[in-house]
Amino acid sequence: MYEVAIIGAGPAGASAALFAAKAGKKTIMFDNGKSITAKAWVENHYGVDPIEGPKLLESGQKQAEKFGTELIKQAVDSIEEKEEMYTITTSEGSYNAEHVIFATGMSTKLAEEFGLEVVDGIEPRVAKIIKVNEYGHTSYPKVWAAGTVAGVSVHTIITAGDGAKVAVNVISELNGKRYVDHDIMK
Repeated sequence: MYEVAIIGAGPAGASAALFAAKAGKKTIMFDNGKSITAKAWVENHYGVDPIEGPKLLESGQKQAEKFGTELIKQAVDSIEEKEEMYTITTSEGSYNAEHVIFATGMSTKLAEEFGLEVVDGIEPRVAKIIKVNEYGHTSYPKVWAAGTVAGVSVHTIITAGDGAKVAVNVISELNGKRYVDHDIMK
């Protein structure tokens, strides 16, 4: 069983996976290959030279994998709650996780099918978002949302930061105390 499953591998999802895996949590991330970042040219991402969206996605996903995230390049077909855990199903298998983070960009389809509450979006061209509190938590136990689907701006720097924020909150809940990831130069 995974401690953290992230549905979506764009900036929010990969950032959440990076933080979770670096914290030693058994992490899995699902990529359906439909991130809007794949069509982006990014010149406004702090600390990063101008970069093509696909290269930014690849870099973020590799960073998460470096710390142990398992990347599954398949769309999630369904998710269901079973005995205090969640079963995530793709066309090729099922995976169990204690916590789930939706980082599905502009799509709320899977969240709605699962039964999460969605509300109108506020960003241009973002019709619906998952209703979350200030920590990224949904109304379901151990189910979270991060990035555009959670109502933050579509900018990669903002969604990546929101993914990190939500992951820190999940890690803190798993640890039973507030988690901080701060490395020091050697």
